[in-house]
Amino acid sequence: MARAALTREEVLETAAALVRQHGPDALTMRRLAAELGTAVTSIYWHVGNRESLLDALVERTVADLDTIRPRGATPAERLVSVARALRRALRERPHLVAMVHERGLTERMFLPAQRALVHEAHAAGLRGAHAARAVRAVQFQVVGYVLVERNRERAPAQSPGEEELWSGEDAESDGLLARALAAPIDTERLFVDSVRALVDGLLAGAAGAAGETEDGVVGRGPYSL
Repeated sequence: MARAALTREEVLETAAALVRQHGPDALTMRRLAAELGTAVTSIYWHVGNRESLLDALVERTVADLDTIRPRGATPAERLVSVARALRRALRERPHLVAMVHERGLTERMFLPAQRALVHEAHAAGLRGAHAARAVRAVQFQVVGYVLVERNRERAPAQSPGEEELWSGEDAESDGLLARALAAPIDTERLFVDSVRALVDGLLAGAAGAAGETEDGVVGRGPYSL
């Protein structure tokens, strides 16, 4: 049976899958053609040369992160939902995100998530520099957490590991704490707990945000130190 007509989207999807699984170095026009069951010339016709293909993948990755939509009944819940969606998107495509970064489009990639965070910060009553700090704090929390996760995953096996190190410790006579530190890390729960704590702290300052100047400095009242 003859293969269905090849489309540009099919080429990009297959190329993105190769990069996600094996990294950019694994993406050759010959290998891509083999994956698609077509001739190399057909790939060139749809996406141009390899550099053009990589550029298209970068644009596609940027567009993918534009699909993040807040969920939840409150601004706090929706802020956390954006953080969770952004973390998931970054973890699902580390090689593609690295390609975006190498081409100097990192800030553009994060813009849709920032816009979603801005909307929810405004809905929570934050304005100006206070809202900007909230947006950046959540973004940095997500990116930092993902980097720590990736580093832990790529690190060589630890000996002794955290479980062994804490199994004989009493953590200042706190046995429950020692056992918790010796247990495997639930990274999803830890992420949600940390983001919720961050968001709750940021939103708790909403009432005092009105007293800030344009540069984010709280104005001095008659009883200020």
